[in-house]
This record gives sequence, structure tokens and C-alpha cells, in this order.
Amino acid sequence: MASTSDIKNGLCMHHNHDIFKVIEFLHVKPGKGPAFVRTKLKSLTNGKVLDNTFPAGHKIDVVRVERRTFQFLYKDDGGFHFMNNETYDQIAIQEKLIDNPLFIKEGAQIEILYDADKDNPLSVELPQYEVFEIKQTDPGAKGNTATNATKPATIETGAEIKVPIFINEGDKVKIDTANGNYVERVK
Repeated sequence: MASTSDIKNGLCMHHNHDIFKVIEFLHVKPGKGPAFVRTKLKSLTNGKVLDNTFPAGHKIDVVRVERRTFQFLYKDDGGFHFMNNETYDQIAIQEKLIDNPLFIKEGAQIEILYDADKDNPLSVELPQYEVFEIKQTDPGAKGNTATNATKPATIETGAEIKVPIFINEGDKVKIDTANGNYVERVK
């Protein structure tokens, strides 16, 4: 058993008969009253996000997880198929276990979190940044560049993102896979 002082981003724990992953947390010590920890938890079984507040010193049941590196192969009706880089075993994972499935490229190295006790996959973690090629974009409207003007663009996986006006078809861009935001153009 751990306590609220052990809470950090990425920690997996049992809560309300489910397994949750901590997305955000904040230790709060108000001027009046006891301290508490405000958290945002994501269910690893159904993907729902909930806000929860734990009193300081509250005991939490931590889930022991292992990170295993897999290579993404392809997607079909059975889900997303990955291959273990060490044993060459293939597994299929449902789309609900992947945060942003539109940002997975074929051949990409992905980490899958496993419940170490039950040896079943909990969630898929994409690399923080990934480079994609722009497949389609509209020409930007000239003249409205007083602020950060953006335009819609489609990347090679089919996801639609917002990019600056100077980005053209065929350019390679670095994308933050957590939220789909443009980071920079890659040469």
C-alpha cells in the first residue's frame, strides 16, 4: 500500500473496483483545514476520465506495471496489431486502450503497459513526439498573419491537424501525439 504522497503522473492504481492511471495531480495545502490531493484519473478499462480528491495520507492500492516495447504492424477489424520486439509474438489491442490511435505510424516503436500480476495489457503509450508527412492541405489565406494563423492539414495516417500557413503538402512536421498539436517543421 502506498499513500497520497506517492501519487505522480503515470501511476496506476486500483480505485472503485477498476484500474486507473493518474493523468494530473495537485497537492493542495489550504490555509484552513487539512491538506488533500486533487487528481484526474483515467480508467484503463473503459477510457473514462474522472476527477477525484484524496485526503492527505489516504492509502492507495498501486498496480505494479511493466513497460514492454512493441512495434506497430497494422490495423484491421480485430484491432491494432503489435509485435513484441524480443519474442516476436503478436498481439491485438482494442482501440479503446490507445489514447490517440490516429497518431500511430506503421513500424513505430510503442510501449505497452502490462499488469505485472495478471500479465494483461492495460494501455498503449505513444512516443511524445512523432514526425509525419503532410498529405493534403489547403493554401493558406494571405494577409491574416497578424496572429498565429493556422490551416487544416491531413497527415499520412489520416488524422487532421492544424498547421501554420507556410506548411505545404509533402513537408514533414513534428506532432505532439498527446494532443495533436503542431510542434515544428522537420527538414
